[in-house]
Amino acid sequence: MSTLGSIIAGLGGIVHTLLNVYIWVVIIAALLTWVRPDPTNPIVQVLYRLTEPAYALLRRYVPTVFNGIDLAPLIIIIGLQVIDVIFVRLVYALAGAL
Repeated sequence: MSTLGSIIAGLGGIVHTLLNVYIWVVIIAALLTWVRPDPTNPIVQVLYRLTEPAYALLRRYVPTVFNGIDLAPLIIIIGLQVIDVIFVRLVYALAGAL
């Protein structure tokens, strides 16, 4: 693997890590909705600000509430997993080709 291939593989690893961190943010935010935390808590506000734009984008195109249960976090997690698998394989294939 060349130097350029190593750089591309490293960048792919960074994107992979960021996607995994965001998946955990979505999971934590979804779990927090079950206990109704204090909305003035800074951690809750950060989680809300990180997840709500993705939820709003998804809800604009897909109805996500079924029988009172919001499935937006589940749909986002599955979508991010699919993107992660496809992206990582493409990046490593590209890095191996260089």
